[in-house]
Amino acid sequence: MLFAVTLSLLVVTGASLFPPGHSPSPQLAEDPEVDMNATELITSKGFPCENHYVTTEDGFILNMQRIPHGRGDNSSGTVRPAVMLQHGLLGSATNYLDNLANESLAFILADAGADVWLGNVRGNTYSRAHKTLKPSDEKFWAWSFDEMAKYDLPAMIDYIVQTTGQPQVHYVGHSQGTLIGFAGFSQNKTLGQLVKTFIALAPVATVGHIKSPIRLLAPFSKELGAAIELFGHGEFLPSMELTTWFADGVCTDIPLICANVLFVLGGYDFKALNMSRVPVYIAHNPAGTSVRNVMHFAQGVNTDKFMMFDFGSAAANMEHYGQSTPPLYHPERMEVPVVLFSGDRDFLADPTDVAWLRSQLKTTVADHVIPHWEHLDFIWAEDAPTLCYKEIQRLVFN
Repeated sequence: MLFAVTLSLLVVTGASLFPPGHSPSPQLAEDPEVDMNATELITSKGFPCENHYVTTEDGFILNMQRIPHGRGDNSSGTVRPAVMLQHGLLGSATNYLDNLANESLAFILADAGADVWLGNVRGNTYSRAHKTLKPSDEKFWAWSFDEMAKYDLPAMIDYIVQTTGQPQVHYVGHSQGTLIGFAGFSQNKTLGQLVKTFIALAPVATVGHIKSPIRLLAPFSKELGAAIELFGHGEFLPSMELTTWFADGVCTDIPLICANVLFVLGGYDFKALNMSRVPVYIAHNPAGTSVRNVMHFAQGVNTDKFMMFDFGSAAANMEHYGQSTPPLYHPERMEVPVVLFSGDRDFLADPTDVAWLRSQLKTTVADHVIPHWEHLDFIWAEDAPTLCYKEIQRLVFN
């Protein structure tokens, strides 16, 4: 579904599949990582991996991957800083694992001596379980990022603190991972006290100025949602067979086309993209979410406000919130120290929206703007280790 929509947008908006100076790339050899899950991506590179299952207050069972130490470093008694890496919209833990060991943030931090935890929010590939509901039940998908901030985030952070015995964790979020941080930490001060540093990659709160062609769908979000719900019980996800076929077939044969599928959503930065890894990116993304969550993002495009989900009428909102309109989130109330990393070619975390967020925050301790970066460079760019991850490593071990 996402690929069909995105490719259609390329045609509708007149975007070229091949930018000036680029021609179709030669066929790539099939990469075995296309067929690996998060655990296999970790262990295939020589790192240890533990799978932990965390139950939220409202019954969702979230699968977290843990890399307790680096390659060959299993010394006991070592106190390692705990770091949680949280993916963005339609992503998963693999976002921090899809590059080589010396290029992926999770591996870099683990080898440096961190205890790395990879979060997976409700509804993605790794968190499709519930105490009483099944993914085939429409109720299973009745949530948006509101519930991620209210239930998923505290469940995962509390679990890390309890398991490691560490009083605080470093929280690194990308895109939606930052949004649920700004929402959750500003509302739940007790939760915020468990976070030593909030490192926000491609930070998102308001999305009224996004440049991605996907904004063209925002005015029709409720109609689009109804259509998808009709066919998918509220789930927003193409089949895994489709993404694997796309990765093994189209992306291996003509990786530049798949690169454009990624760029049209987040912004263009060809010089930072390792084209040989594109089939792996496509194989693991999108990892799934709910229709309501997609509608919630579209609502943000339409309203240019950082607020909870609008149930469509004053009466419905009154029933859910005790007021006729959805409550606003207040990032200015957050007390967690924040470090911002943004890109000036980001189509989703648009510089104008980031400027608004920056003006609201009272606890920013550093603000980094990377000139040529787009939205996905923060997790996949070849120059990420030098332009971003080196500083994150310094913050974690400071």
